[in-house]
Amino acid sequence: MTDLRKRFTRDLQLRNFSERTVEAYVRAVRQLAEHFNKPPDTINEEELKAYFLYNRNVRKWSRAASSISICGIKFFYIHTLGKEWTTFKLVRPPKEKSLPEILSMKEVKKVLACIKMDYHRICLKTIYSLGLRLQEGTHLQVNDIDSDRMFVHVHKGKGAKDRYIPLPDATLNFLRKFWRTHRNLRLLFPAPGRGKGGKLIPTNTKPVPITSIQIAFKEACQRAKINKRVSVHHLRHSYAVHLLEAGVDFRYVQLRRNLFERISRTRGP
Repeated sequence: MTDLRKRFTRDLQLRNFSERTVEAYVRAVRQLAEHFNKPPDTINEEELKAYFLYNRNVRKWSRAASSISICGIKFFYIHTLGKEWTTFKLVRPPKEKSLPEILSMKEVKKVLACIKMDYHRICLKTIYSLGLRLQEGTHLQVNDIDSDRMFVHVHKGKGAKDRYIPLPDATLNFLRKFWRTHRNLRLLFPAPGRGKGGKLIPTNTKPVPITSIQIAFKEACQRAKINKRVSVHHLRHSYAVHLLEAGVDFRYVQLRRNLFERISRTRGP
């Protein structure tokens, strides 16, 4: 690692960015350097303008990809190199008005039925039934499940915020059944062991890799012949839409969420 990259990483960590954000911002600057084939601190403002235009007009990057690249590069030049260039006041991620793809309940069932490994299927089933983000699901711990008050404690979600969410009876039941297959005292979804049959190791301290869940979901979509462009995160979108289709009043859901947030501020799980 170069001294410049160390400085940049240190500056990002001082701002308390998450590990994933640090990796994404460092990657954004590395891509910029690779584009011009020279160190990023030797790139001038005109070259930077050309790079942003190239990503917009030629690569046609999505809003998500553009946002990560712009934010990472802006932070690097402004905070690590101290260059307050006018370009940073002009550049903005492209606007998108598209709606996310939604899987129907029938399609969700088809996808889950096409997943071969139990721990992949149960993890994805949990993500869907609780409306979680991918990492929130893979990192769930045994102590996060409060079966007395029937809610789940989600640690360090988006924005590094904790929250409580309602726990359906059906989700509690299949999580209990799944936990008995490995009996890990800490993790609900420990990484698979290397032993015979790929059994889960009760003492494993690492959660199931995110990439393995993503691959399992993608392959299941192919087997289920789902032609929509969806990822694991679309299960979260589908969960919200299915609540609405089932007649759940979103105002009621909001009130429930506010109640759990008040509980979280006054007492532990």
